[in-house]
Amino acid sequence: MGERQLLMIPGPTAVPQSILLAGARPMINHRGPEFKAALEACTEGLKRVFRTKDEIFILTASGTGGLEAAIVNFLSPGDHVLSVSIGVFGNRFASIASTYGAEVEKLDFEMGQAADPAKIKARLDADTGKEIKAVLVTHNETSTGVTNDLAAIGKVVREHGALLLVDGISSLVAIDFRMDEWGVDVMVAGSQKAFMVPPGLVFVAVSKRAAEAMKTAEMPRFYFDLQRARQYLEQGQTPWTPAVPQVLQLQAALQILEREGLDNCHARHARLAGAVRAGVKALGLKLLADESVASNAVTAVRVPEGVKVADLRGLMLDKYDVVLAGGQQSLKEKIFRIGHLGLVYETDIIACLGCLGLALKELGWDCDPGAGAAAAVQALRG
Repeated sequence: MGERQLLMIPGPTAVPQSILLAGARPMINHRGPEFKAALEACTEGLKRVFRTKDEIFILTASGTGGLEAAIVNFLSPGDHVLSVSIGVFGNRFASIASTYGAEVEKLDFEMGQAADPAKIKARLDADTGKEIKAVLVTHNETSTGVTNDLAAIGKVVREHGALLLVDGISSLVAIDFRMDEWGVDVMVAGSQKAFMVPPGLVFVAVSKRAAEAMKTAEMPRFYFDLQRARQYLEQGQTPWTPAVPQVLQLQAALQILEREGLDNCHARHARLAGAVRAGVKALGLKLLADESVASNAVTAVRVPEGVKVADLRGLMLDKYDVVLAGGQQSLKEKIFRIGHLGLVYETDIIACLGCLGLALKELGWDCDPGAGAAAAVQALRG
């Protein structure tokens, strides 16, 4: 194995050298003026990424911690919650709500498919007593490579009046998102995805409606108490010891994103995703998701007949130093996933697909091993 792996997974993602170096600075006082300036700069920068004028909190946690914060700060035990799930992470969001005592109603869609806004609307229209207090949705389902139409879902949820709580951990920066315009009440994102920052930070954006709901929410919370976080943020601090290096790295990452421009960043991710899908199909493989809902952050690919996912991933790692993601739960033996978010170049896509063709050929799949890379090149030439 070489010293550099080509990390083609949907997070943690590769980190640019300038961001790595930002985290290698000597430690600073997390209650001092230098950290205060960094935290405030990051908070304002995140508002531009989330496209919101409302509050954003930076917490030291994984993405799952952010989802927990999204539940416990805005709901009370016994609240009726509609969970719209299209995969593993949608189910996790529902599980967190159930753990804290919410009455969770599942509206599940088949893995590989997007949620149907019309079916969500039908369920919400039937709730004439307005018993449903919140709707849980995943913007981009990492386990299946499917992106939900959040603008359409936001419209039908807002018509009902429930809070819309969204897992955007793998979508922010890679995929277009407009919090205020789409009527999202709580949005969660993580540092280790398209932000190109190491794991350790989670971002929770809160609308004015959600801020009002937070005043009366009764679920227990301590570490993830956003009202406490707000009090400290007013002083340029966090309630608990933060991941100081990651905050400094986030500041550097936001500067990179500002230079590229958010729309350009979204277009870049769409372009790379299109090249991956073209390459995969040229190798004779099938996508899990229909291309109309396929993610620009990660592509889920059905493993071909006669090939085992573990063998393919193992060969890609051991021989070519390319890291692919496997499937999860019921899809574990059925798919592998190629991440193409964050620090991913055109040359990475071409190299990954070239190595994939070679590995598939070695494992007995009848294909032209160079066809995937060639198709990606053609797609990138546009």
